[in-house]
Amino acid sequence: MVEFTTEPFELDTFPPHAVAARKVVDEAGLDVAVGPFGTGAEGEADRILDAVSKLLRESLDAGATRISVQVSVLAEGEPEPEPEAGAEAASEAGSAAGEGGTP
Repeated sequence: MVEFTTEPFELDTFPPHAVAARKVVDEAGLDVAVGPFGTGAEGEADRILDAVSKLLRESLDAGATRISVQVSVLAEGEPEPEPEAGAEAASEAGSAAGEGGTP
């Protein structure tokens, strides 16, 4: 599983770097979930690692100034980790920009 957020944030539109990041995980055939603070994607380890490398290059080329990435290894059948404390409250409140700039 990989979770990522690209910056700078834009609340009114999805910036090109966010669109590029989302396109990479979609094209990699990963299961994508968009949240208020980032995008999560699940899939096979090799697909995740290849997608992360491409995501970093393409997002930076499209104008990202910072990319936060977290990669987690889940055993088969293991549930996803619980969201961080602040993420749950923000998720309930909603977000106009998806997850802070990454569609």
